[in-house]
Amino acid sequence: MATGTANIWTYPRRVRDPLLAGAGLLMLLLVVAFGRHLNQPAVALSPWMIVHLCAILPAIPIGAVMLLRPKGDRLHRLLGRIWAALMLIAAITSFGIHAVTGHLSPIHILSVITLVAVPRAIWDARNGRIARHRRTMTIVYASLVIAGYFTLIPTRLLGHFLFG
Repeated sequence: MATGTANIWTYPRRVRDPLLAGAGLLMLLLVVAFGRHLNQPAVALSPWMIVHLCAILPAIPIGAVMLLRPKGDRLHRLLGRIWAALMLIAAITSFGIHAVTGHLSPIHILSVITLVAVPRAIWDARNGRIARHRRTMTIVYASLVIAGYFTLIPTRLLGHFLFG
């Protein structure tokens, strides 16, 4: 289990900064896509998609905050629990979207990775394998950002919202 006091360990800038820049750009593109969707009311979202997006959208900035702030304190553990729950909800609901669209896509591989990696990373943190926990959570966050960009491909729903 993590210690009671926060440590000052942060991610190396060469890992953290590009990941945060990518996440920031992704959030901007998603805001633009949803803004444009408001002008296209004929496109309806399924309940699976709504729950999925409601989990993903806060997970992106919470993950960014987790990368930036000190690790190991109470706030880190609280935000980590919230982020992990959001990621698990997003991964599970992605398979419900499959039921709507009728097919699985390669992005679903990232959902499987998330369903395996998040519980493992929590286990690692509770058992003192902090370096492994950090590495796994960074990979899951990077997967979230990468998957977000794949959803902006013009043939996908969010890409349709963004590009028309």
